[in-house]
Amino acid sequence: MENRVAVAAIIVEKPDSVTPLNELLHEYRQYIIGRMGIPYRERSISIISLAMDAPQDIINAMTGKIGRLKGVTVKTAYSSL
Repeated sequence: MENRVAVAAIIVEKPDSVTPLNELLHEYRQYIIGRMGIPYRERSISIISLAMDAPQDIINAMTGKIGRLKGVTVKTAYSSL
């Protein structure tokens, strides 16, 4: 299957979800090009953006697992190439 380049925007509202989220990101580390995390202390949330290069089914599997974590929201945008 052909790889796609994608960006995932992740909002973490529950601090208890940080550890399982980091475990998932570690599991898929071979597909992650880069990661930027911003703690937004005034709102008690974290904002994470991930750049990925992977088959679409891998990206979908990872973001699906992330989206099932309590207090975590994820949205993904794909390149057209």
